[in-house]
Amino acid sequence: MDISTQTADAPPPIPPQPSAAEQKRDARGATRVGDRVFLGLSRGSGILLLVVMAAIAVFLTYRAALAINRDHGNFLTTFEWNTNLIPPSFGIAVLAFGTIVSSIIAMAIAVPIAVAIALFITHYAPRRLAGPVAFVIDLLAAVPSIVYGLWGALILVPHMTGLFGWLNDYFGWTGIFSWDGGAPRSMLTVAILLAIMILPIITNVSREVFRQVPQMHEEAALALGATRWEVVRMAVLPFGRSGVISASMLGLGRALGETMAVATVLSPDFDIHASLLNPGGGTFAQNIASKFGEATSDGRDALIASGLVLFVITLLVNGAARIIIQRRAEYSGANA
Repeated sequence: MDISTQTADAPPPIPPQPSAAEQKRDARGATRVGDRVFLGLSRGSGILLLVVMAAIAVFLTYRAALAINRDHGNFLTTFEWNTNLIPPSFGIAVLAFGTIVSSIIAMAIAVPIAVAIALFITHYAPRRLAGPVAFVIDLLAAVPSIVYGLWGALILVPHMTGLFGWLNDYFGWTGIFSWDGGAPRSMLTVAILLAIMILPIITNVSREVFRQVPQMHEEAALALGATRWEVVRMAVLPFGRSGVISASMLGLGRALGETMAVATVLSPDFDIHASLLNPGGGTFAQNIASKFGEATSDGRDALIASGLVLFVITLLVNGAARIIIQRRAEYSGANA
């Protein structure tokens, strides 16, 4: 047999395999200087974020404890905010009610409209129309809060009388939509303004999520005879569900902490009204912004205590959103 033939038919030599230690170093990405630097910076950034969050929590808790110890009323149930008394008397019942109710109504208005706009831009509108609409939405997201507040006070509030009158005529019997004819500087007006403010945020994030839907998913649904709406319902919305939830939580975070727009539009008082149309109520951020400048030392501690409650509510909302996203991750685009 020819020696050259044997050499040609011989299998190629097996390259040496890296040792277990080398594989471990490669998995950690620490074999190169750049990888080690990047790993250190990334780890340090994460630790720094935790340190900042812990420092904020400690500061708020300490100042809140000082205020609550001096509070003559019940911090959770008192319908009063008078920090100039000796001893001071204040509570967050009205603020918590107003913050939660206005944010929930704003979300109920904004989320369906934002998702519909995002679907229109990504799956229905022609390209020549989708571009300008998306550009306008991006501009709305960049408008400062005080501009929204001025627009709400000068334009929105005067034009709410017609809507309030209609709600009172047809739904006033419920008590929630009864109106005594006063200025429409109420929680419903605040909720509508918040819905307009958070609409661009939810729309932009949802739009980007819907753009990531794999084309093969939509083509497969069309090949099976699905209509345009069925494609959206079976392929697009399940893929982007986690993204829409995340976008909604971003919008909810802005609604919970919005300050100047609410302070400009709302006529605050420390009472919980059954009707959403009559003036009154308040929110955490609005109360802090309106009272911090003239507050005494006790008053500032009390405002910081209310800020701690808002901080906790925000953490709970974000935690609940993370749980929902994790539970639905297998049905979303996270595993596509």
